[in-house]
Amino acid sequence: MLSYEVLNALKHSGAFGEDELKEIATALNDFQFAIFNLEGEFAEKAVEVAMRRGVAIYDASYVALAQIANAEMFTADGKLLRKVRRYGLVKHAMEFNAPTGLTLLGPCSGPT
Repeated sequence: MLSYEVLNALKHSGAFGEDELKEIATALNDFQFAIFNLEGEFAEKAVEVAMRRGVAIYDASYVALAQIANAEMFTADGKLLRKVRRYGLVKHAMEFNAPTGLTLLGPCSGPT
């Protein structure tokens, strides 16, 4: 889903044209990101989060993966954040501290 998410966000930002988005799509493939199929422990945790917190499986899958990897997850979705904050791994995107030298594409909206 990463490529879909990134390309969709960039398209809606209005900052990129069709040719630029095509180049970005190609570049994303070159990064060789790890892809996780929704199966096994990952699927079980995603269903658990979705059912217990009242969120979509789609959103719950991100939370479940953060739990399994014991990693922080950042979102600008205030509604999701309120529902899953108890897991402790989910934070608002505004709390993200980019590593030195990394430029974010644009401002994130505050909590909704």
